[in-house]
Amino acid sequence: MNDEANARHEEEAIIAMLMMRAKALGEKNAAEALSYEAEDTVEFSLAPPLVSTGKDEGGLQAWFDTWEGPIGGEVRDAKLTVGGDVAFWSGLLRMTGTKTDGTEVDLWFRQTLGLVKQDGHWIVAHQHASVPFAMDGSGRALLDLKP
Repeated sequence: MNDEANARHEEEAIIAMLMMRAKALGEKNAAEALSYEAEDTVEFSLAPPLVSTGKDEGGLQAWFDTWEGPIGGEVRDAKLTVGGDVAFWSGLLRMTGTKTDGTEVDLWFRQTLGLVKQDGHWIVAHQHASVPFAMDGSGRALLDLKP
């Protein structure tokens, strides 16, 4: 396989894995979603604490349980860069749905994923999600921004 064909093959494998992971997240299947992550994954999520390491199936399932029905998602401006056994993905993600308390969620946020190829399979080793905050000194998160 030439370099161009190999690069295309790796990109397709990563995208397929990310689609399966997104499906598991949308269906609120914590075990399945975490199966696409490294055991020592590092996450800078929207929720506290500042950093989480390792898989937390119980914590993820508890968060899923705060949602009625599936969690909707949309991706914009995705970019994937692959080099050897390491890749980076970034994009804008939209999360939609209804919380168990009736709150409607429609949030756009930024996400960057660091991926590694282990034993022939691509997995998420690092995740960073964020929203911009107001630069007026208020520290207010800007949750209403749209692409």
